[in-house]
Amino acid sequence: MHEAAAKGFAREAQAYSRGRPEYPVALDQWLRDYLKLDDTRTVVDLGAGTGKFTRRLLATGANIIAVEPVQEMLAQLTQTVPTVAARSGTAESIPVNNGAVDCVVCAQSFHWFATEAALKEIHRVLRPGGSFGLIWNVRDESVDWAAAMTAIMAPYEGNSPRYSSGEWRKLFPAEGFGPLREKRFPNGHTGAPEQVIVDRVLSTSFIAALERPQQHIVAARLRDLIARTPALGQDEVTVPYETVAFSCEKD
Repeated sequence: MHEAAAKGFAREAQAYSRGRPEYPVALDQWLRDYLKLDDTRTVVDLGAGTGKFTRRLLATGANIIAVEPVQEMLAQLTQTVPTVAARSGTAESIPVNNGAVDCVVCAQSFHWFATEAALKEIHRVLRPGGSFGLIWNVRDESVDWAAAMTAIMAPYEGNSPRYSSGEWRKLFPAEGFGPLREKRFPNGHTGAPEQVIVDRVLSTSFIAALERPQQHIVAARLRDLIARTPALGQDEVTVPYETVAFSCEKD
């Protein structure tokens, strides 16, 4: 596991749960149409974190196996969705049998383990014709203050894997899988600026892994951004996102 993920997510599991946006209801239809999820199917939520996307999967009626390597995140997940089978595991060692599941889905996680070894393991646990889904919530940086949030974070990024780098795409087309299909959905994260801006940034792996004095500097810069941006001077604001979803099938 990447050091930033192991350290940051362990330290700030509660901030992750508070600060991350939910997923749009429109994804429910995508889960049914593209990943074929219903109450007859079993799905692995790989890199399930604190269970934010696990809750979205509940709407499909599918049998859910949530797999997460960071114990602090897994503990949050177990509290949030106690009815789901939660297991400790990694993308390179998924704790299910060969061909045992109908779908593997990675929400906000695949960039952390985008390797041939992980794809081989995902292929192993899927039944023939099984579905593979990738989902990310991506901030709309055409809004100037949303771009400013990213600019505050950028100096600390280092070599942390990110969706935005596009490195994960180099694995596709992937052996044993069909072509990727892409769908996009509008989304927004509405709440108090302290939650949807400050908590959101502090929940980012490489920010959460910083020493406390550095985290305090980041938080102060975010609060300064809020104070000097008229659009953010409200009790409740909406950070604009787009949810990007990819799907393919095991050959």
